[in-house]
Amino acid sequence: MNDSVVYVGFWSRVGATLIDSFLLILVTGIILYVTYGAFHAIAVIAFWCRYSATPGKMAISVVVVDARTGARMSVLQCILRYLAYIPAVLPLGLGIIWVGIDKRKQGWHDKLANTVVVRKETIAATSDDR
Repeated sequence: MNDSVVYVGFWSRVGATLIDSFLLILVTGIILYVTYGAFHAIAVIAFWCRYSATPGKMAISVVVVDARTGARMSVLQCILRYLAYIPAVLPLGLGIIWVGIDKRKQGWHDKLANTVVVRKETIAATSDDR
């Protein structure tokens, strides 16, 4: 990726996650969440596949991209990134906290899926526009 790419850090991503969580609770409600728990996973993966971001990340103008190329994530990367949150949060959230100390601001879920979160305006436009 080019040198002008700005990697997004821990607190910006925490803010985006809080927005995502609030919207999820607001839209689906507690009853729907208990009844259709898998809906959250499907919605998050669908947002990543379509927009390279969840609503929270969209609100702060950041996207999740392939760490090597800066291109849109593959469907496999989206699924792997979602599943990789499990080992990232298990050891007292260390894999999430890792974003705050990593040079490229990658959590373990990013490292496992080979993704980075960057400011949208620093990524060259692709042919399929974000």
